[in-house]
Amino acid sequence: MLDLKELQNSFEQISKKLQKKGVDEKILQELKEIFIALKQKRASLEELKAIQNQKSKLFPIYIKEKKDISKLKDELEENKKKIALIQENVNEIEQKLHNKALNIPNIPDDSVPDGVSEDDNVILKEVLKKPEFDFIPKEHWDLDINQNLIDFQRGVKLAKSRFSVLKNSLATLERALYNYMIDFNTKRGFSEVSVPFIANKESLFATGQLPKFEDDLFKIEDEDLYLIPTAEVPLTNLFRDEILKEDELPIKLTSYTACFRKEAGSAGRDTRGMIRQHQFGKVELVAISKPDQSEAVFDEMVSCASDLLTSLGLAHRLVLLCGGDLGFGAAKTIDLEVWLPGQNRYREISSISNTKDFQARRAKIRYKDGKKNRLTHTLNGSSLAVGRCLIAIMENYQKEDGTFEIPQVLQKYINGTR
Repeated sequence: MLDLKELQNSFEQISKKLQKKGVDEKILQELKEIFIALKQKRASLEELKAIQNQKSKLFPIYIKEKKDISKLKDELEENKKKIALIQENVNEIEQKLHNKALNIPNIPDDSVPDGVSEDDNVILKEVLKKPEFDFIPKEHWDLDINQNLIDFQRGVKLAKSRFSVLKNSLATLERALYNYMIDFNTKRGFSEVSVPFIANKESLFATGQLPKFEDDLFKIEDEDLYLIPTAEVPLTNLFRDEILKEDELPIKLTSYTACFRKEAGSAGRDTRGMIRQHQFGKVELVAISKPDQSEAVFDEMVSCASDLLTSLGLAHRLVLLCGGDLGFGAAKTIDLEVWLPGQNRYREISSISNTKDFQARRAKIRYKDGKKNRLTHTLNGSSLAVGRCLIAIMENYQKEDGTFEIPQVLQKYINGTR
């Protein structure tokens, strides 16, 4: 959530930055009008309180001078009613401002480029050479011609479309990837945590999924509980409403979870294969840091995810997202896009984001800086989306006969399985 005081004090400057993220000028104008109304009501309230305080001091003087205090009492009572009414108006405007602010995205960092869509994102660098084939490479669903590895039909049978069942050696490979990714991340200083796959309303509010993105969440009937869309939610909320010690920071965590998304805004996109599923496995990186640490931690998280892809021998590129493609809670995001030869294109496999104090303000995650409590920064990122990593391995290591090899670093995790 935005710092409303900062927004009010630097409205024009911050408004320009928010427009970079595609926020409608009309919404910003509404906010400005609310700020003006609130300022006027607060001024009236302070004026009435000053009158109340001033007249209250007359009581002992009147009594000492044996003056009639009945008129003074009536004036104070009338003024008290005015104060109560104005206070009620102030509370209503403050609540309106709060509700409006909940749907305003984070302010983009100064390093975020201008742009309105993914076409305006900036490619920072490419890592590893794309594989070359002396045959036309297939997409991952065409590599499984006998349906011995991926069963889409039974996924629909068990749930609905965009669910799938992994079988035999591909299920083993998926498990190997979970373990390898967690081991890789813990060696880089991220502590492993196992968390629930269900989160309460407060947790989803704290990380910004609620109220704006409720339509994309799977809600549990008759409960204020939801299936998590990412491990970012439970990992960040481990510290909700807490004051951390300064020497604890940065806290760096990694976790495997299943993730659940309705994909409400993706109708018709990636309907074949496993690219866009309602349920998918992901290994997440989350960090809680002091403000002056967050940029270095951000770079560390990007390097960790990129090095993980490199260790798997997967060509990829790092892409700095423009303002128009930046997520709701992110101040800055670098996507990692892996090369898929079957599609002949790069596809996102990780997003690393620095949300600065946006989530921490909603979640009330603070640290003790001397005698003061200050908001932390929070960061999150995929390391990696396991399903898309499976696809990348299948397509990049494929042979002409439809089989595919396993990256060397995974051999010890699969017990000789091919």
